[in-house]
Amino acid sequence: MLIKEFSKRTGLSIHTLRFYENYGLFKGFSDETIKSNNYKHYDESLLQKIEIIKGAKEAGFTLSEIKKLLDNWFNKRISIKSKVEIVSDKINQIEDRIIQLKQVKNILIEAINDIRNGHC
Repeated sequence: MLIKEFSKRTGLSIHTLRFYENYGLFKGFSDETIKSNNYKHYDESLLQKIEIIKGAKEAGFTLSEIKKLLDNWFNKRISIKSKVEIVSDKINQIEDRIIQLKQVKNILIEAINDIRNGHC
């Protein structure tokens, strides 16, 4: 499929797909028999990879982390134990971030109270 169809099927913009491809998260291929254009084609199997990328981004993984994960995951270079450790580490990072955000929220609530009481 060409990038326009790939975009429709993944729900990602063409710009985002090209960015991800340039970053090395996946690779399209050119039809060597056609010399008049430089269109890239994308295999059906990439749809699963894009879903993994989208899910990992939603879970808070950086593109760098996602690239490393995909390289290891799809090349069978990572054990189940390592996969669990990676996901567990991300959960711990998210929990730490939740604590930080709750602290910021409390500071802002205090600021609102100070403003309402004329202390600011």
